[in-house]
Amino acid sequence: MTSRPETAGKLPLTDLADMKGRHDRIVMVTAYDFPSGRIADAAGVDIVLVGDSAAMTVLGNGSTVPATMEEMVMLTRAVTRGAHRPLVVADMPFGSFQVSDEDAVKNAVRFLKEATADAVKVEGAGPTVSRVLALVGAGIPVMGHLGLTPQSATMLGGFRAQGRTAAKARLLLDDALTLEQAGCFALVLEAVPTPVATRITEALSIPTIGIGSGRGCDGQVLVYHDLLGLYEGKSPRFVKRYAELAATIQEALERFAADVRSGSFPEDEHTYSIPDEELAEFLSGSTTESKREA
Repeated sequence: MTSRPETAGKLPLTDLADMKGRHDRIVMVTAYDFPSGRIADAAGVDIVLVGDSAAMTVLGNGSTVPATMEEMVMLTRAVTRGAHRPLVVADMPFGSFQVSDEDAVKNAVRFLKEATADAVKVEGAGPTVSRVLALVGAGIPVMGHLGLTPQSATMLGGFRAQGRTAAKARLLLDDALTLEQAGCFALVLEAVPTPVATRITEALSIPTIGIGSGRGCDGQVLVYHDLLGLYEGKSPRFVKRYAELAATIQEALERFAADVRSGSFPEDEHTYSIPDEELAEFLSGSTTESKREA
């Protein structure tokens, strides 16, 4: 595993296209708070996505749809305090860009001004292309997202792979080219068959970031809680767990609870002392008595 040197500054947005040209794999991970942003930074991750998946992994909802602007701005602000070198991309939640170009720009500006994000991500094509044009026109970098788009999963028939017929695969390619022309600097491809995602990647000059779309993409992304084994909901087949931290954390909490209940915690090394003379004076009550007399 290689990581960026500690002395490296913020990854320039334009470097992503150069990385694609050099066939350097791009690493993106989601993060939702200061500690996870800091750890992703230290690990040498290239892009940190503050995903609306936080609605599920952090806030306990059944889908990404309930995520609000206020929640996403707060989480993004926390992440940017910890992630200094990676590009930080804020996921625009459902309802924040679908209504109009004006709403999309207004809400995206909040991510850049209030949360100091470097860019935003929007799902879909079709009407979203107009939003991308408006955002880019306002000087806001935009990452696109095609394939399985969780905010519209119901319309897509659920959380399932997309582009599995020739017609739908061609539509994905057309949409990808349209988003590139509209000004997206990168494109997430989620749950797209590997040959289709590879063909799209070859057709674009901007990098693709795959999630469940095979090794032909220019980079890969996984959800922080999924890859670390923190999220106990049903994981998609493309998730690879690199740790099982939920079990480790539960075990630590169980040991803490047992120590508290048995009286073995805290020990002397976990407590603070007071000088003997101060303790004697305190216990004698002289300080309290003198205050009463005064």
